[in-house]
Amino acid sequence: MSGTAVTGVGVHSGRRARVRLYRADGPLRFRTAAGTVAAHVDQVVATDHCTVLGAGAVRVATVEHLMAALRVAGYWSGVVVEIDADELPILDGSAAPWRPIVAELGAPPPTPEPLRPSAPWRWEAGDAVVEIDPGPERLEVAVAFPHPAIGMQRWAGAPDQYADVLPARTFAFAEDLERLRAAGLLKGADTGSGILFGRDGPHVPLRFANEPVRHKALDALGDFALIGRSIAGTVRVHRGSHRTHVTAMRHLLATPPRPASDAT
Repeated sequence: MSGTAVTGVGVHSGRRARVRLYRADGPLRFRTAAGTVAAHVDQVVATDHCTVLGAGAVRVATVEHLMAALRVAGYWSGVVVEIDADELPILDGSAAPWRPIVAELGAPPPTPEPLRPSAPWRWEAGDAVVEIDPGPERLEVAVAFPHPAIGMQRWAGAPDQYADVLPARTFAFAEDLERLRAAGLLKGADTGSGILFGRDGPHVPLRFANEPVRHKALDALGDFALIGRSIAGTVRVHRGSHRTHVTAMRHLLATPPRPASDAT
């Protein structure tokens, strides 16, 4: 069991939540008063500005940052995330605060066999593209925003560099705030829960010059972790989102690549 309880506010719901992590055999899963839901892409029920897992009456939103921290630490199974609300706390808007909590769990269970594509794979919808080329594991993410403080940015790294994106914070644009709040989102957002880009630039100093694309890479790590194993290949995401990641994963699993040993 993790000895430390994490408390904070859900960025969209505005509700306070208390979270503990436990070692337990079986799949990685989230447990609430309403029941348990597996941390798997099949259980994703919404992707509107965050990734939401659901099963029956159970709902757990904004799981992507904790999933990224667990994935970087090597946890694909053997953990129960217990939460007393329906959304994980946003904390500082990054996955960095989760790292010491995950570290308290100790060494992770054995790593499952990666998903091994036997040929290049591509999925696209509009401007969003996800590609996979077989080979050594690697993640490449590109974004393009019209805001002059962001523009086009890229991040690429191998697994030993994935931890570099965990401190990157979520972000929003001042011009979108009214629309998002009218949609019932960002009820728990404040100046310490991410980056707000206004006309004159970010309201707080950036941790990295390319912090926006690093955060998108963080989201991709957390969302792709929901297939329950790594992907042996270069995964390229262009203009991705939670919806992009989840939809692409579902297409990938619907037509599973042959194991390399079966290739002829």
